[in-house]
Order: sequence, then structure tokens, then C-alpha cells
Amino acid sequence: MGTESVELDGMGSLRRSHRCGEIMSAAVGDEVVLAGWVHRRRDHGGVIFVDLRDKTGIVQVVFRPESAPDAHARAHHLRSEWVLMVRGEIECRSDDTINRNMETGSIEVNVRELRVLNSATVPPFAIEEEIEVDEQVRLKNRLHDLRRPPLQRALRARHDLSQAVRASLNEQDFMEIETPMLARATPEGARDFLVPSRLQGGDFYALPQSPQIMKQLFMIAGCDRYYQIARCFRDEDQRADRQLEFTQIDLELSFVGVEEILAVLEKVTVDGSRACGVELEAPFKRITYEEAMGRYGSDRPDTRILLELHDLTDVFLTSEFKAFRGVVEDGGVVKALPIPNAQALSRGEIDRLEKLVRKELGAKGLGWIRVEEDGSWKSPITKFLGEPEIEAIRERCQVGPGMVIFFQADTRDRANTILSRLREDLGVRLDRVDRREWDPLLVIDFPLLEPDENGKLGYVHQPFVAPVEEDLPLLDSAPEKVRGTHYDVVLNGTELGSGSLRNHRADVQRKILGIMGYSDEEMAKSFGFMLDALDVGAPPHGGFAFGFDRWVMKLAGFDNLRDVIAFPKTQRGQDLLMAAPSSVDRDQLEELSLRIRPQPSKD
Repeated sequence: MGTESVELDGMGSLRRSHRCGEIMSAAVGDEVVLAGWVHRRRDHGGVIFVDLRDKTGIVQVVFRPESAPDAHARAHHLRSEWVLMVRGEIECRSDDTINRNMETGSIEVNVRELRVLNSATVPPFAIEEEIEVDEQVRLKNRLHDLRRPPLQRALRARHDLSQAVRASLNEQDFMEIETPMLARATPEGARDFLVPSRLQGGDFYALPQSPQIMKQLFMIAGCDRYYQIARCFRDEDQRADRQLEFTQIDLELSFVGVEEILAVLEKVTVDGSRACGVELEAPFKRITYEEAMGRYGSDRPDTRILLELHDLTDVFLTSEFKAFRGVVEDGGVVKALPIPNAQALSRGEIDRLEKLVRKELGAKGLGWIRVEEDGSWKSPITKFLGEPEIEAIRERCQVGPGMVIFFQADTRDRANTILSRLREDLGVRLDRVDRREWDPLLVIDFPLLEPDENGKLGYVHQPFVAPVEEDLPLLDSAPEKVRGTHYDVVLNGTELGSGSLRNHRADVQRKILGIMGYSDEEMAKSFGFMLDALDVGAPPHGGFAFGFDRWVMKLAGFDNLRDVIAFPKTQRGQDLLMAAPSSVDRDQLEELSLRIRPQPSKD
């Protein structure tokens, strides 16, 4: 039923006295005025019951023909998601009609006056806690989706977290400063979103991937402590924890070392999480990057999972097992993941895991050994193992009956990625998890540089990370061994953010860029203004950036960023509600000196 077929009322002199979920603050017999949406309507032989909903909750309102005949007559026309205002008295429900699943389930409102503020089309799905609806449908009908309790809680969590972070940083003498959305393109790792300039035809702005350079300029300008809850943009492929546009809690400090920044991060993380009902114990546990990769195969480990990796590379350097030895001779590694008491892993399950790591993670295979209850080993690879390898595996993996050991012989990155994935999946499935609900962790001492697949050194975090001071001489002799002053905050296996000290000396920054292959001309073109700024008296400084959406996702118990962002993009980068991106008029393109190359049909 559309608005043209129903009589609508203005609010007149009626004003809401209570919100639906807060009505228990009133007393039985009090007159109240409520407003909200029809959650559901039930007609019980003359008496009409409506569950009225707003963002605070649901309350039952009742239309009786004997007490309010006009309101009762009009209530017959009400449908889901109509917008109402009602006036009535609070009454107790009888004992046999109390709804103990509702906070307001012991009372109801006997309606005296009904005002229909707006009708509504039929909703595409129920506005319920849990629904089975295709995500594309939810995103196209995002206004209905946002009315659901989970997304209402997510929006509240975003608000609570942002307010707590602001309060914590304000208390620590930080100043909130905004940075431009229209900046210049700089090579920061992902593709820039470009914005054509009308006034400077043929030139482009770039939307910021982060305020990294600008916040360093604030330190050089003497601002001392800066923060911003900033919008950032990266044109990269989408996944569950990545969006084209996202929110970042950005901060920077002057005249500090790593320890001072880590103290700030611990306080902000504790304060922000507490605002969302999560208590974290400080000081946080610390682990080096090398230890994290060695023991867990990941620089963001969930250390509650009670399984660890073991390095056997040295064991197979002289082994007769040619498949493993060949990998080691080519610069790869051999690592093992032992799982005690793994009788639940059948041979069929092991075969399924091998197919999984081949298909999804690019593994060449999955070596395994099952230790029988009598201590014997069963595996396709045991016939290739000599006594030295068997003894080393037995000792390092602490082999016992019922154990299953998985092996990866591959490049270091791929072996760690594969075994880390198995560690997490099997650790949860086989219940090898510590009962601590929250696991905050600081990961420190990352390498400054790492080689790409062609052996060329590039930055691990970003190009402005300062080296550990005692490693500065290694920039000339062994740059791949230089440690960076880079640190991460990790919560339950999710990286909340990264930071570092920055290069405040132009000579060091130039040397690092040169190691990464930048010529003097390329440095000047991409980072000239930054290098010039370092020469005007830059203080030692460093900072951090929290992934705000990811932090909310973790605290609110979601698995996908799209569930904690009001209007997210799909995996193809589309906003289904507002039909973006879209084409623009030719006149607009000409004004911007742009021409569109014909695209293949989208059908």
C-alpha cells in the first residue's frame, strides 16, 4: 500500500516521550508517546498487537476496540516498516503473556491515539537478528539491512570506539588535525584513485592512501603530537578485510623512541576496546618478527592456538631425500607442524587438506607422517628418511603416539603461509586453543627491507621506516640484514595496525631509496618535497595507524568489513544502493579534458 492510499498524520503537538527500548524507565499507568517502525503486526480476534521498533529496542503496543475505536480501526491497515507515533498508557502483561525474550516483555502500551507518519513498501527481508539472505540483496537494500540489530550494534561500536580513541589521545596531549583529500600521487604500494583537475588540465590529484607524508610534515612543522580519524583510499582487489575506502586512526609523535610510542598504543588500544565492552590486560605480550615467523609462520599470530611450527631446514641440507634437499639447496626451507593427539584426522581428511593447500595456497604438495599408537610411523615419505632425519624430527617435534606431522618444503614465504593456515584451521577445529578470550600482542623488530621474487630489495612496511640505529652501518654492506623500527598491534590473530619510527635525516632516507632502486631523478619526482622538508630541521619522530574498521569488526564479532561499514562496496567495488560507480555526461568529461576509451560490453 502506497502513501496515496492511506491517510497520513503530521506529528502535531505530540512529541516522543520515551524510546522503545528505554520505556522501562517509566512506571505502570504513566502516559507515554512512542515513535518507530512496525516490526510485526498480529490480529488476535479483534485486539491488534504491534511490535514497535526503534534503534533502542522493541515494545508491544496494543489496539483495543473498546478503549480507542478510531485507533483500532486504523491499526487494521498497518504493515511492516510503516512509521508510527502512538500515545497510550503503560500496562502490566498478565503472567501467561510475559515475553521473557524481550527486555520490555513484562509490559505493553494500551494505545489511545495513533498517528501514521509514513507507509512503506514491503521489505525485501525480515528486519531480524539472523537472516539467510544473499549479501547482494542486503547491500542493494542497505537501508533495510541497517535497521537490523547487528548493523545497529556495529554503528554504535564505531561511535563508541571513535569517541574513546579521541578521549584517550586528547588525554595524552595529542592534537586532532585534518589533512587534504586532494593530494599528489606517491608510490605507497597500492594503486591511487586519481581525480582529474579542471583548473590544471591534464594533471591529476590522488586521493590519499594514508596521511603518511602529511603527518610527518606536521612533525617537521613543530606540531609534536598529531592524530586524525582519516578516510583513506586504495584501488586494490577486495576481500573480507579490505575495502576501497576505509577509516584509519592516524597518529604521530616527535622526540620519541619506540618504547614511548608502544606505551601510547597500549593505552589507546585498552581504552578503545573497553568502550566496546572488551577488557584487555596490559602490558601486552611482545614477540619479534623473526620469532613470530619461526614459531607461527605469520607476523600476526593468534598465540592462543596451542600449535607451533618447527624448522628442519638444516636437517635436510645433506639428506638423501632429494625432494626436500633440492628445495633447501635452492634457498628454500623445510618446516613441520606437529599436531599431538590427532586421531580425529583420517586419511581422507589429510587428502582433503592436501587438495586445499594445492588449490588455494599454491602448495606443491603436503608431506605428512602419522604416528600410530604403537609408535610406528605411517607415511608415503618415511621410506626416504634416514636415521638422522628421523631422530631430528623425533626430537624437535617431540613425537608421540597419535601425532600427525605436516611438512612443507618450499620458499620461506609459501611454506610459512601454508603451515600457518593449517595451524589456525586445525587448531580451532581440533580445539587446541587456550581459553583466553582476547590475545593482544605487540610484534616488533621487523626487517627493514625484503627481496621480491626477482631478488630486488623493497620496503616491508613503507619507504619512510627508520632503521634500528645500530644497524645503520649494514645499509652499506648487508642491507637485507637491517632491522626496521617497525611494530604492529595484533588482536586475536588480526593486525589492528602498523607503525614505526621515521627517517628524520635526508641522507639516510636517500640511501634507503637508492637501495630500493630509485635514481636521484626518481627520488626528486616522487619524494622531492619530503626530502626537502627533512633538510629544514626534522625532529626524530614516529607514529602508527590503526585500521579502524578492522578494529570494530574484531570487537563486534564480525568476520567481514562490509558488516561494520554503513555503505560498503562489493568485491567488485560497487555500491549497489547508490549504483556507483556510474557513467558521466560527455560535457563533464570535456570540461576535464578527458576522453573515455570504448569498453567491452558488460553483458
